[in-house]
Amino acid sequence: MRFIARHRYWFMGTGFALGVLTVATVVYATIITLTLEDMHLRGTQMGAVGANVIFHSDSCLDCHTSWDAQEPSLFSEWEGSLMANAGRDPLFFAQMALANQDVENVGYYCMRCHVPMTFVTGHAMPADGSALDQTDIDGVNCHFCHAMADPVYQAGVSPPEDEAILNALPGGPPQYYANSQFVLDPDGTRRGTRADSAALHWRIESPFHTRGEFCMTCHEVGNIAVSRQADGTFRYNALNQRVPDENPHTQFPLERTGSEWKLSAFANGGVDMGGRFGGTRGPVVSTCQDCHMPGAADQACFFGPTRPDRAGHQFAGASAQVLDLIIEQRRRDNGEEGLAPLHAGRAAAVSMLQRAATLELAADAASLDVRVINESGHKLPTGHIEGRRVWVNVRFLDAHGRIVREHGRYDEAEALLDESTTTVYEMHLGLSLYASQVTGLPAGQTMRMSLADTIVKDNRIPPRGFNNAAFEAAGAPVVAHQYADGQYWDDLEFALPGRARRAEVAVYYQQTPRGYIEHLRDHNHTDHWGDTLFDLWQATGRGAPIRMTSASIELNGCNADYNGSGAADVPDIFEFLGLWFAGNAAADFDGNGQVQVADIFAFLNAWFAGCV
Repeated sequence: MRFIARHRYWFMGTGFALGVLTVATVVYATIITLTLEDMHLRGTQMGAVGANVIFHSDSCLDCHTSWDAQEPSLFSEWEGSLMANAGRDPLFFAQMALANQDVENVGYYCMRCHVPMTFVTGHAMPADGSALDQTDIDGVNCHFCHAMADPVYQAGVSPPEDEAILNALPGGPPQYYANSQFVLDPDGTRRGTRADSAALHWRIESPFHTRGEFCMTCHEVGNIAVSRQADGTFRYNALNQRVPDENPHTQFPLERTGSEWKLSAFANGGVDMGGRFGGTRGPVVSTCQDCHMPGAADQACFFGPTRPDRAGHQFAGASAQVLDLIIEQRRRDNGEEGLAPLHAGRAAAVSMLQRAATLELAADAASLDVRVINESGHKLPTGHIEGRRVWVNVRFLDAHGRIVREHGRYDEAEALLDESTTTVYEMHLGLSLYASQVTGLPAGQTMRMSLADTIVKDNRIPPRGFNNAAFEAAGAPVVAHQYADGQYWDDLEFALPGRARRAEVAVYYQQTPRGYIEHLRDHNHTDHWGDTLFDLWQATGRGAPIRMTSASIELNGCNADYNGSGAADVPDIFEFLGLWFAGNAAADFDGNGQVQVADIFAFLNAWFAGCV
């Protein structure tokens, strides 16, 4: 690695000194070195619970599977989920490589959620993941989740055994459900949701596992090295010192899915979604588990009773395209063996995407009105913000079904979206002038997530129960857009082009757009993951967008209105004849596939008839 320059900076924040930052500018990246002290958080510490205590997921296979390999089971559902494959995710490892280049050792923090068994094995350092073994890549495994205790003890609610566990933690238990501040039972005693379970292992009933706060442990993430100031801006923390405040709302937001849900109508009384989510649990959904672990009549254990609301373990979210990458990687390593659960997991993710949004259309003589409705319990889209986007595609068709105009066209051959003609719902981060001075990088929008200290854009559609002030205080503001309190939809207007008789509208989702994947490839000078990711992306359809929902509407357009004025007027004649003499397909008025003299007579007949 060739260093171009090395500098030392001293910056003053609002009311306190930020300390000395040592910044090394290299050929491709600026590196700030963090220590384990910078990334220290309360909860179970690395190595405090051994690998002989938290078992590999294979230990759950014998009981939590089905005699019929074709039937779903707890184990097969988990096996096909992104949770099970988090330790094999090429997108994550490519992202972590760049994060480590910008902020040395930050991978230790990243692996807390993505490869949590590294805190059991002690392999979260070195931070590049080079020490990972088969235990680590078991992902977010069964025993790990089921050994988690609620860090906030509630007398009469929490298992009594947890009080001693929490009191024994150095520095006390975590105060927030965020940033992977998990607490593991040091004896590995499993926790579950059923009081009447007759398991063959020691178990404790745990209300914590039924609550959305459980999921917030890893789905509420702040950059713990970047803190909010009194004026609302963010600054880098002093080096080699612990986080000044473990409240995630005081840290620069990287993922606010937990807060988005916590502040929604779903978490505050529940929402009747008419069976869209929840499975057999009923139409009212309130927790993360209601939607992402829906109930079904099934057995949890092959020798146990069939329960009417056994929780699904596919953990379906929006990561179908990441599962594509994992499936291809597994295929290259092992052939087709063992891929069925992953295909089922991908199908579940697509199904979740298709239920997360709906459309309403209306039109008059001049415009098409499109309403995109967020049916989920958080922003649309939500989650890890890099790459994820949703957009609206509108196609106006003439009387013969030919495209007159298209907004948000996706060029499959080039894997590129025409963003200029439509609305794209996404979140973009940036570097402030302050961060630019510290890092030597240009101010403005950036893909360097570990260094970002500003939000440039966040027009993602909020959920039911949205409140601007509450979301802003939680680090989930709307930026470069406007939503009223209570609004969980967005309204778009498109001018009707001439000759349009029908509009087809679709909402698409994409997690691995070309520009982002190329960025991860081109800026990686550390390991193979950038090239590996790009190769897998190429082999799996290059992140082809997934249609979430669609609708169509008939329009009262005018066939003879070639200039889009809304009427059949004289300029239309010249417009049509110009196209006809050029042999343009738009002059094929009768729709027979050829531009002929007959088209002139057909056009004139329509023109004299006017707009009817």
